[in-house]
Amino acid sequence: MSSSTVIKVDQGVMAKMSDYYDTHKKAKTPPYSTFSATKNGVTITAYTSGKVMFQGANAEQEAAIWGSALEKKNTAPVSGLPKDFSSRSAIGSDEVGNGSYLGPVVVCASYVDQKHMPLLKELGVKDSKELTDREIKLIAKDIKEVIPYRELIVTPEKYNQIQPDYNVNRMKVALHNQAIHLLLQDLAPLKPDSILIDQFTPEKNYRKYLEREKIQVTDNLYFATKAEQHHLAVAASSIICRASFLEALDQATLELGFTVPSGAGPKSDLAAAKILKRGGMNLLRQYAKLHFANTQKAQNKL
Repeated sequence: MSSSTVIKVDQGVMAKMSDYYDTHKKAKTPPYSTFSATKNGVTITAYTSGKVMFQGANAEQEAAIWGSALEKKNTAPVSGLPKDFSSRSAIGSDEVGNGSYLGPVVVCASYVDQKHMPLLKELGVKDSKELTDREIKLIAKDIKEVIPYRELIVTPEKYNQIQPDYNVNRMKVALHNQAIHLLLQDLAPLKPDSILIDQFTPEKNYRKYLEREKIQVTDNLYFATKAEQHHLAVAASSIICRASFLEALDQATLELGFTVPSGAGPKSDLAAAKILKRGGMNLLRQYAKLHFANTQKAQNKL
């Protein structure tokens, strides 16, 4: 028996959903949608409005993966995460930009010990989705002066070079692992109590992709969706990532002479069409992730 369920999500969850269903996506998407995928007999369609429709016999169960997390936004119990986790000294990692057609992918790992927690709170460190772009840029500068961190930035041009061999999730596993590894080297001989990764794919998949990396960080790993709500280290990393992503868009705007937007909606299609008109695919590959459906949409606009 077929059924349908609709939920409303924010941009951060939408980006995670896009990554989660990456290998199940359809080539064509309905009007006003950012992606459409089919998994376990369920068709998932995400719209630019933030609504996501699940259709199929197991629609409710598939939607519940995301819907339950929204309903329990601030108090959601996280499987495998100790009750005192938020007060531990830990590394936290997050990424920004993977769901945006234009701009880089930025991954950051930060270390926050107990003595720095009061100061970070005083600086305004919290879930980056609750901060304005201006606040994020200001707070990121302060964070960088206070705690150790490692940041990796994959430009669109580099992204397009490696994307055929790395799907989105494998790429992000490699980046998170590398950022954490470099930070651990910086901190040595100090060893953090735990490492928390903002979950973008099931732990089993993360560890499967991790096996392909030459250097593998495997000890004391924890995974949680909306992890920035569970430890300041992830929140700090998220802010640093977001600030760098915004700065990259600002720089692209200066270079091109028109606003370069984030996201993967109609505004991105228009911006890409302008880039194509000016310099063709050679110019577009410097600013956009070419495998997104937006590339075809931009070409159609020309």
